Amino acid sequence: MGGKRLVVIGGTAAGLSAASKAKRLDGSLEVTVFERGGYVSYGSCGLPYFVGGMIREADDLVSLTAEELRSKRGFRVHTHTEVVRIDRARKLVEAKDLENGGTFDAPYDALVIATGSRPIIPPIVGMESRGVFTVRSVEDGIAIRDRAGKARAACVIGGGVIGLEMAEQLALRGLKVTIFEALDRLLPAFPEEHSRLVADHLALKGVDLHLSRSVAAIRSEGGEVVGVTADDGSTVSCDMVIVAVGVRPESGLAEAAGLELGLRSAIVVDERQRTSDPHIWACGDCAQMRHLITGKPVYLPLGTTANKTGRVAGGVIGGEDDRFEGVLGSMVTKVFDLYIASTGLSLQQALAEGYAAEQQTVIKGDRASYYPGSRDAHVNLVVDTADGRLLGAQGIGGETIAGRINVLVAAVTMGMTVSRLGELDLLYTPSVAPVYDPLLIAASQAMKLVRRRHGRAS
Repeated sequence: MGGKRLVVIGGTAAGLSAASKAKRLDGSLEVTVFERGGYVSYGSCGLPYFVGGMIREADDLVSLTAEELRSKRGFRVHTHTEVVRIDRARKLVEAKDLENGGTFDAPYDALVIATGSRPIIPPIVGMESRGVFTVRSVEDGIAIRDRAGKARAACVIGGGVIGLEMAEQLALRGLKVTIFEALDRLLPAFPEEHSRLVADHLALKGVDLHLSRSVAAIRSEGGEVVGVTADDGSTVSCDMVIVAVGVRPESGLAEAAGLELGLRSAIVVDERQRTSDPHIWACGDCAQMRHLITGKPVYLPLGTTANKTGRVAGGVIGGEDDRFEGVLGSMVTKVFDLYIASTGLSLQQALAEGYAAEQQTVIKGDRASYYPGSRDAHVNLVVDTADGRLLGAQGIGGETIAGRINVLVAAVTMGMTVSRLGELDLLYTPSVAPVYDPLLIAASQAMKLVRRRHGRAS
């Protein structure tokens, strides 16, 4: 007699975190993993750097192969296999082998949906042309890299994180890169000055940026991309197009099965990642999350969240009373040698939520002014002037920005006021930080906003 049967739909971060945690807790579990693609357990966040050549082989993105999951963890792993239906009444999934077209059923006692997200495809004429790509899977990365090796110019549609990372890596490969962003500035969750710094840095590195401009059509000859036409009628020649305008939850299976959906059609889950069906869990980019500050549902698809929610789902299935408290949406990326990071609410988000929010930006060297290599750190704090609580933070500068925003992640999570933040005994040595860290100066300036609201002298 076998043990309890766990079926996992999705063989990357969230799904394998759930499967691995559950199996560690309950060794008798019979774990079956279905993955639509040919790769499992890979780091999709590394795809731009594979395209650029910093990561040499596609297999370098893979932590464990399907065969290693079978031999080392005892999982049944089906690659190139798509789950096409969930039968909740009979507690089984119907799977289709994408190589031979055959279908088969897999019964479950517990089911994890970790189908991730899918790229948003805008209604642009010519999207079917050869040389148009989205960035989701290792197979996408391989195809983009192959094309980039023969291309001279690329257009990137979308100036978000993925678009910027792809633009950077293609430019480093020697391609002429043009970014089209429909909004009037990059990274709207950041202060306008931060957005301007990124735009200026792209120009310095030879990347053309078109703001407030959408791509209306992709031009092709013989089915191959030769350029794009913008909504103002202007044209740009290119050999390839990257579409990176965002993602939406891959929740079609859940919807067809009658599970409750929420924000942006993401799957509704409780704090234990359980769906509206007590035998089914959902985790990663296909699931809705809870914001740690507002307590409201949000959809913030991030790799860290995928791993954490998968681990919680697996823990509950394995017998633990795990819970996922929520997210702040903390993120970091780099554009060439400019690092960008944020956590919590932006000023616009905080005001929309009804907080008495203001922001304070400071510019301070990230090391002692006399120490070689010091760079300006631009740190912005979003504070609730009603009680002084830190609601969010954004930063841009050198590589030290990531560590500083991580400190602010902890501060926001713990509900720290800017007054308390200003009292932190932060590290100092000339090669690492100035005597008064940029965070301490930002906190001191933000305290003035709070005092002013309450009619006290600065």
